[in-house]
Amino acid sequence: MSYSVQHLKETAEIVARLNPEDCEQCVRELRGVRDRGGRLFILGVGGSAANASHAVNDFRKIAGLECYAPTDNVAELTARTNDDGWASVFAEWLRGSRLNQKDALLIFSVGGGNLEQNVSPNLVLAVQLAKQLGARVVAIVGKDGGYAAKVADACVIVPTVNANNVTPHSEAFQAVLWHLFVSHPELKVNQTKWESVAGKP
Repeated sequence: MSYSVQHLKETAEIVARLNPEDCEQCVRELRGVRDRGGRLFILGVGGSAANASHAVNDFRKIAGLECYAPTDNVAELTARTNDDGWASVFAEWLRGSRLNQKDALLIFSVGGGNLEQNVSPNLVLAVQLAKQLGARVVAIVGKDGGYAAKVADACVIVPTVNANNVTPHSEAFQAVLWHLFVSHPELKVNQTKWESVAGKP
């Protein structure tokens, strides 16, 4: 079996094992943010940070939800990293944005964060702050989901079907799932361009 066949078979297995009700719960939480006039802050590092930037566009443009990613502000992110350390960058950015009980975090992460292992402590501290302030937490994570999955109000865990491919599948399915969310009738308020012109001469 070629690697391409293996990877695609793993992808199909993940799709089959995802829990649709977890997706529906995430959509309900996100709809709640918009209904109460809150803001959505999408947090991720590495490939998940790039996904966060794309997702911000989709939530704003397609779902009409006020949305931001701290990692889009490179100047502030690097200043805070340089001056105060990496672990606090997201929490302090959120404090500066006056995170409150109307708002929510959407966490994109492979491992979900673990303070004891010093894995993504910035995500953990941001989630802790959100819980302290009464903001909601939604997560798309891989593996067992770490801290984010334990405390999130709604969470989709990307099933592990091959321990050697946790990262690529987790990051790929972040895109699959946020596109599901913004396309959901409960969230989608604006038509995407291609579909709006389909069938026109």
